[in-house]
Amino acid sequence: MRLRKVKDVEEKILNYEGIIILNPTQYRGKWRELFKNNNPIYLEIGMGKGKFIRENALRNPSINYIGCEINQSIIYKAAKETVNIPNLLLLNYDAFKLEECFANGEIDKIFLTFSDPWPKSRHEKRRLTADAFLNVYKNILVKDGIIEFKTDNRNLFEFSVMKFNEMRYDILELSLDLHNSEYENIITTEYEEKFMAKGQVIYFIKVRIK
Repeated sequence: MRLRKVKDVEEKILNYEGIIILNPTQYRGKWRELFKNNNPIYLEIGMGKGKFIRENALRNPSINYIGCEINQSIIYKAAKETVNIPNLLLLNYDAFKLEECFANGEIDKIFLTFSDPWPKSRHEKRRLTADAFLNVYKNILVKDGIIEFKTDNRNLFEFSVMKFNEMRYDILELSLDLHNSEYENIITTEYEEKFMAKGQVIYFIKVRIK
């Protein structure tokens, strides 16, 4: 179900300046200065309401996290839950333009969690694992940078595995049923919990830049 737009969301977002970075391009190459440390930076693209990245940030205080979400109403709702988490910042930006915000090699890991599958073939360029996006990720990730991808959509998963291979990413881990595997202490997203409640399997792949 599509989320209704929050009334006056453009103004309400301003109340969370400092949690939502309103002018992210000015921090290109300077995100560690903003975090005031030299810790690794992990980026979630399409974070939704932020459950996954918040839990990661709380469990791992020695890692900096940035959550990226293009929908203003969604990121506003996420910001309300993100107060007083010093190693977490939010970004309202288009993933295709992330090179405007991050310098080459500035990000250590990227999470792609339950991205829109864009099921029609004519829309495949919009998928977050399409060629153009994977090229962006290669540029902003460090050498040997990691991408972790989760989805409930088998077609999107197969498409993504194919694209990772074509773009010469090394496959480190792969699961066709993540929650019935050897993985432990898995941090879930809001969507993930809904899918699991319906008995749907979760697909997972972890890749590294060659």
